[in-house]
Amino acid sequence: MLSAYAAIEVYQFDNDSQQDRFNDLSDQLRCPMCLNSNLSGSDAPIAADLRAEIYEQILDGRSNDQIIDFMTQRYGDFINYRPPLNSGTFILWFGPLILLLAGLVIVWRMGKASQKLKSIELTYAEKQKLTQLLASKK
Repeated sequence: MLSAYAAIEVYQFDNDSQQDRFNDLSDQLRCPMCLNSNLSGSDAPIAADLRAEIYEQILDGRSNDQIIDFMTQRYGDFINYRPPLNSGTFILWFGPLILLLAGLVIVWRMGKASQKLKSIELTYAEKQKLTQLLASKK
């Protein structure tokens, strides 16, 4: 018979404010191993280590910004679910919008080119020549 055991982390805080900060930071920071999960939703060992680090830093009196800066320095902007806007994350923030606008411009230009082709008028001489060419093919 197989049994499953999960470690339950219990952190003792001095007040509810610290507990709330811990929960907010654990929800705000991404697990470096899981990619699609925040620290509070991950069972990965690295997530447990990072939750313990957040706990220690809260008890040491560091602010949320200081803790986030520490994690960002160590793991990069990737650790933030809402990464800051800077040159390294510009494409992440605006890439989808740029692609959408480029696609709309391409569709618009293709439509315009199609309308232009439909509006070409042939002269009488060109129509005669086209009729002759079509007749000779038959």
